Amino acid sequence: MATPRYIPHHDTALTSVIARAGLMLLVCLAMFATFFTVGANAARIKDIASVSGLRNNQLVGYGLVVGLSGTGDKRGSEFTIQSMVNMLEKLGVRVQQAALKPKNVAAVMVTAQMPASARAGSTLDIHVSSLGDATSLLGGELLLTPLKGIDGNIYAIAQGSLLLGGFSVAGAGATAQKNSTTVAIIPNGASIEREVPFDFNSQSSITLNLKTPDFSTVMNMVGKINDTLSGPFAQASDASTIKLNVPPQHKGNLVPLLASIENIEITPQSRARVVVDEKTGTVVLGQDVQLSRVAITHGNLQILVTESAQVSQPLPFSEGQTVVVPDTTIATQEQNRKLKMVEGATLQELVQGLNALGATPRDLISVLRTLQAAGALYADLEVI
Repeated sequence: MATPRYIPHHDTALTSVIARAGLMLLVCLAMFATFFTVGANAARIKDIASVSGLRNNQLVGYGLVVGLSGTGDKRGSEFTIQSMVNMLEKLGVRVQQAALKPKNVAAVMVTAQMPASARAGSTLDIHVSSLGDATSLLGGELLLTPLKGIDGNIYAIAQGSLLLGGFSVAGAGATAQKNSTTVAIIPNGASIEREVPFDFNSQSSITLNLKTPDFSTVMNMVGKINDTLSGPFAQASDASTIKLNVPPQHKGNLVPLLASIENIEITPQSRARVVVDEKTGTVVLGQDVQLSRVAITHGNLQILVTESAQVSQPLPFSEGQTVVVPDTTIATQEQNRKLKMVEGATLQELVQGLNALGATPRDLISVLRTLQAAGALYADLEVI
């Protein structure tokens, strides 16, 4: 019987297939890496700019919350009592003001945000905040409250049961509270009765406002918009304003126009900035923050003063007096840190260099301020 022969070209073909599959995988990974690298800092126009005229309108009103379990305003809240009298008289009930006890009633301010595109019959979420000395609005019901705009006209009517995000429990010897109990919301608690007089589609031009002014970003937006519309319709007025002339095919129908440009991706450019919150010790560094070659050392000096009292007791039958002798101990401790060379051409190198110093957030604030004073920090330092 013949001995089977080994045929090597089968393994060679399999190896070739595996090699080609591996090459295709590497190419795909490279394409995905390039895609995510390029689009990592891209943002849509709708996220970095707003359309002039499509803003919210603030509404405000004064009302009464009833049904509280003894947590309403106290007897000293005269405006609450007067509001109760006025409300009952409108309902045909005559009462004596001195006989009213407002412990189950609270005077509140009601606020809402009304979009310019809101129409009569739609609803709004409202916020209710205590105006007097009520301790809790839990379980309360807001009575019919008109909401007015800055022009004094009534645009919405609010009413409904309050929804709180906290609670308050008190006993004879302890009190427990979570979040605020004097602020509440009513989802869809207001009904719009009047529309804002604004005809969006009748405009011959649209104004786009950048949230963060920057000349490079605004010119990038102008170029992308004109490329999308195939014409010089957009023009920058300043670092944050773009005037867009409506193309003839979109006259009287601006919704498709904005839908076509609001998803255009832009790579925003901004000044390098470092924001420091001294109250919480928070430090935020922007991507373009750079640091020149500089040597840094940072050390802390701690001084500990301890006070104690020593009692001097006289011997028996010595006619002496017991006196208290103060004893003060002072100790100092200073951290000995050597100079550290930091050269941050990028944000990562800057963070690594500062971390090498072992700087805490509080120390980092002092280091950043000193770097700016030395002219080594290439960024705007903003302290809030």
